[in-house]
Amino acid sequence: MKYFFKRAAKYAVVSILLASLVFSVAAGGSYAVYTFGVKPSRKLPVYRVDRDDDLVSISFDCAWGTEYTDEILDALDFYGVKCTFFAVQFWVEKNPEYVRKISERGHEIGTHSATHSHMNGLSESAIIEELESSSKAISEITGKEVNLFRAPFGEYNDALIGSASSMGLHTIQWDVDSLDWKDLSAEQIANRVITRVKSGSIILCHNNGLHTAESLPLIFTALKEKGFDFRPIGQLIYTENYEILPDGTQKKSSVSG
Repeated sequence: MKYFFKRAAKYAVVSILLASLVFSVAAGGSYAVYTFGVKPSRKLPVYRVDRDDDLVSISFDCAWGTEYTDEILDALDFYGVKCTFFAVQFWVEKNPEYVRKISERGHEIGTHSATHSHMNGLSESAIIEELESSSKAISEITGKEVNLFRAPFGEYNDALIGSASSMGLHTIQWDVDSLDWKDLSAEQIANRVITRVKSGSIILCHNNGLHTAESLPLIFTALKEKGFDFRPIGQLIYTENYEILPDGTQKKSSVSG
């Protein structure tokens, strides 16, 4: 009988551990935690979009430098690709001519914060100040409203996503990381992207990656041959009646309102 109770206790512990098992969805240092059959306990950004029409988005984070930005813009024009840039306020203020040029050439600009700080460590008032200030800096140059936000370092928490949402900003991550910031070759960057993209993917690049511009013709040619087409993130995501699954996939909600 004593043996029976020991085994029962052992299996009870195992059952509890299994029931509380969590998964980490890695992406630039951020993650989502959830249990089997339970919606995530924390607010999540959009990592990708549940779509079956082969639409995808490519994005470029702008925080330092402009050396390769013209080459990127020329490649986007040549291949007829419209995309999304996420710009930090200090980059915007230092390079207003590029902000204007990006917007005038038909691309979308979202905020990448004011100071590129670890925003998940800020108070809600400080978060709102960063988002308001950075969005205003972009809008004053482009004359367009800012609707998208990408958190520095891919870090987020409930306060950050909740504050952004209260301001009408959709927080955007990515599911395809080019790793161009590691100075990979153009071929290595392209291979990482081409082999990972699926319908609804959001690709992460940087405007000042050493070989990013060189990789774009390879990426655009291969993905277009596979039937993919590009849209700015604002045209890829759902802006109402949606839910975000535990893996960060944004899915149109079956219940409207």
